[in-house]
Amino acid sequence: MSEFSGNNSEDLTLPKVQKIIGEVIPSDLTFSKEARDVVVECCIEFIMILSDQSNEIAEKEAKKTIASDHVVKALQELGFIDYIEPIEAALLEHKESLKGRERKNNKFQNSGFTEEELLKQQEELFRQSRSRLQNQGPKDEVKSEE
Repeated sequence: MSEFSGNNSEDLTLPKVQKIIGEVIPSDLTFSKEARDVVVECCIEFIMILSDQSNEIAEKEAKKTIASDHVVKALQELGFIDYIEPIEAALLEHKESLKGRERKNNKFQNSGFTEEELLKQQEELFRQSRSRLQNQGPKDEVKSEE
């Protein structure tokens, strides 16, 4: 068994794996807790082996950060060729979703205002909003008394 069995397995859990098991297994079948635990344990072991191999590849390239290319190379070296295409598709999808986030961030960066100026504008908008709210309060009360 792996170094993560026993008490340490409580520290390393993969709740999404259990959810996936529930979604993949037909409803007329049951999956014992022990079987789920074994699958989670195998997933943790797989991730650790893949991480170690990816780290070795990164170190050989004198990199301090493991990049997606290192993970793909590690999968190749470990013989998980069938995993590469779905992982590259997921990576492409992830990069596309990041582009959308970057555009949102750039909206503020491209506004031409400094962060301090934007904060002042925000504070002024809040002040105006509070003022309107306070000014409407008594008017509403007067109207309701009539």
